[in-house]
Amino acid sequence: MNQTDINLILPDIPRLYTALAEWLACILCILEMKRRINGWKLALTSAGALILQAAFLTLTKELGDFWWILCMAAAVGLMYLFLFRCCDTHLRDIGYYCVRAFVIAELAASLEWQIDCYFYYTMNWQAGWLRVLLLVVIYAAVFFTAWVLYRKTTSGEDGLQITSKELTACIIIGLAVFLMSNLGFVSNSTPFAGHQTAEIFNVRTLIDLGGAAILYAYHIQRIDLRTKLELESVQNILHNQYIQYQQSQEAMDIINYKYHDLKHHIIALKSEGNDQKRNEYLDKMEEEIQHYEAQNKTGNQVLDTLLTSKNLYCMKNQISMTSVADGSSFGFMDVMDICSIFGNALDNAIECEKKIADPEKRLIHVSAFTQKNFLIIRFENYYEGVLTFDEQLPVTTKKEPQFHGYGLKSLRYTVRKYGGEVDVSAQDNWFNLKILIPLKM
Repeated sequence: MNQTDINLILPDIPRLYTALAEWLACILCILEMKRRINGWKLALTSAGALILQAAFLTLTKELGDFWWILCMAAAVGLMYLFLFRCCDTHLRDIGYYCVRAFVIAELAASLEWQIDCYFYYTMNWQAGWLRVLLLVVIYAAVFFTAWVLYRKTTSGEDGLQITSKELTACIIIGLAVFLMSNLGFVSNSTPFAGHQTAEIFNVRTLIDLGGAAILYAYHIQRIDLRTKLELESVQNILHNQYIQYQQSQEAMDIINYKYHDLKHHIIALKSEGNDQKRNEYLDKMEEEIQHYEAQNKTGNQVLDTLLTSKNLYCMKNQISMTSVADGSSFGFMDVMDICSIFGNALDNAIECEKKIADPEKRLIHVSAFTQKNFLIIRFENYYEGVLTFDEQLPVTTKKEPQFHGYGLKSLRYTVRKYGGEVDVSAQDNWFNLKILIPLKM
């Protein structure tokens, strides 16, 4: 058969091939996302999704023109439902993955069928097993390449946190790729239609390849930008905590001077009179001062300063804060890291307590001690309402969450620098943040 005949008779991609490509692209995305189902449930759901996708595309293969475009939109909807059923992440993230999966599936199906038709008509590869083998090889190459490329940018800790603008941009790219690559098959009267089938195949495959490349470049760009913003936010948090510590140290020095002077005043007042009430009152004042000094002497100057500063702030805001800490265990830790851990944890607890209407329920307790070659730090505070967790950390309730919630992430990052781990739990209206750091002996 000559090349002219091939140009005229190349058939469209079998719907089963398209369904398989879309299903595999979804599986690829599911492997990257946090899943709501696993094991046999995931296997059954995946098998059902493949059957449903194949049945739908096969039953609608005779529809053409405008109805064909609607059927493809419905197929994308089925892909979205499949991802939604299997993955536990934000709806915008699922939409982003769905567009990506659709473009990669279009590329895989178009590339495979173009190569299949070439060998079928020019090399006379008409044996069924050869065509199946070619299908397996091409699909494996395309999806393995996509997996390798996107695997390097998978967070593993958090979702993509796609914004509405980012999702809109992704949808526009996907829609443009689909329309430009398929207009030649919808109608020959469009300015983008080719007059030879092989020509249309070339255009479609190249456009799909370009679309997949554009989406990947866009993905890399947004990941780099988000990483840069996160690092800047974490660095700002660390810097602010250290600045707070320096300011608190200055305030502490002034307070200590005042208390030192007050002690001398008490001694002088005692020596001037024998009034029993006055002595009892002065004894009480001295006892409170001694209690204050003992409460904030942990054995670590940095920790003393931070706890005292936060305690003074809590007193101002009618929050009851107690602490029992062995500061001598923090000698191996950098000053900035101590500020990060205690500053972020206490800021998070204080922010929570300030939302509680009843001052009697505003309670925070801090403890730090060593046990079996581990440094254990606990932050406990009372809370009201419902807490939502994502990747074992509470989800921020602030607007634009993609730019918030870095406090506890910064804390976890700091703890892991020392080989430690962070455990967060909430039960009976008590929020518990437990830090476990191994001590090098």
